Amino acid sequence: MNVITEIAAAVIGKSNREHPADAVLRLELKRATGISREQGRAISRAVFAYYRWLGWLEEGAPMEERISHALKLDDEFRRNPIALADAELRRAVPAWISEQLEVSAEWLRALQQEPKLWLRSKMGQGRELALKLGSTRGGEHGLPDAMQYGGTADLFRTAEFHAGEFELQDLSSQITGILCDPQPGETWWDACAGEGGKTLHLGDLMHGKGLIWASDRAEWRLKKLKQRAARARMFNYRAVLWDGGAKLPTKTKFDGILADAPCSGTGTWQRNPQARWTTTSQDVAELGALQKRLLANAVPALKPGGRLVYSVCTLTRAETVEVQEEITQRFAGLEPMLLRNPLQPDQLPAKSAWLWPQAAGGNGMFICAWRSAKAGSGTDQSA
Repeated sequence: MNVITEIAAAVIGKSNREHPADAVLRLELKRATGISREQGRAISRAVFAYYRWLGWLEEGAPMEERISHALKLDDEFRRNPIALADAELRRAVPAWISEQLEVSAEWLRALQQEPKLWLRSKMGQGRELALKLGSTRGGEHGLPDAMQYGGTADLFRTAEFHAGEFELQDLSSQITGILCDPQPGETWWDACAGEGGKTLHLGDLMHGKGLIWASDRAEWRLKKLKQRAARARMFNYRAVLWDGGAKLPTKTKFDGILADAPCSGTGTWQRNPQARWTTTSQDVAELGALQKRLLANAVPALKPGGRLVYSVCTLTRAETVEVQEEITQRFAGLEPMLLRNPLQPDQLPAKSAWLWPQAAGGNGMFICAWRSAKAGSGTDQSA
């Protein structure tokens, strides 16, 4: 067993539901000595190919053989994606997912491809950034600040990254910020901010004017946000803990609330193939209930006429349209808003935006929004 297969096998052996493969991979590569960057990329590819093609691998075979088989399948698919029959592609996902979304051949083929790496430049600086970094394409889909990087440089070590000229941010996440449409001088709440990717984007779209409250249930994520905000030179925000409960982190009323809620992540199965085999239908049901509670708890923080934007990087019915329908029915004072999907500029605005990996190469995502028509919030019809 060569060193690449050996380390890849070690990562796979230590990965499970509680220990995601990408996190284990980072740790193992950090521990490894004498590994070149090229070898590191080969190890990463072997790990992700294993999970991408797991449905084709013989369970009892030695790990070395399974990894080798996965890489062979990956190579063959890269050379000729259409050679694999549509029916055969069903092996790429667990059977239960067909109960929650339409499993199309186009979606499955997208899942089996290598994900694209997207950057977000500072507003209006996309062309200049592309020239600096090289191997970078921008301006696709009418989004001038969205950049697709195809090089091999460690972007975290570039001078441009340390100068805050760009963020690594998936295309679909960037579209979420654009659909929020925050205006300079407004007050916004990024209710599930995580490490702050969307917070930073909202701040950039607001030209640093106004105020953003950023909350998360984990303090360590908010510390990451603080580091990223300092590098991006963004200062018009406040970070605060919030567990998603009825007790809100502030009495402030907001022009806009973004609830990028915890979800099953089925929209990230191209980028994170291990999650296909650790996520369950029970997770989807539990998260759908959590998302409804979180949104209901956030509604009272809206100003009259304020906007509530709901986004999730999942495509399951229980976490998308079913959440949207319940919140619309429950709060009479919330009016669904029409959104124009930037990836479909010729189509009429709709009550939701569905972003599929096969459309542009970003994560799968669902976005919808409401406007508060009454003072304070909508009226909870279930109370």
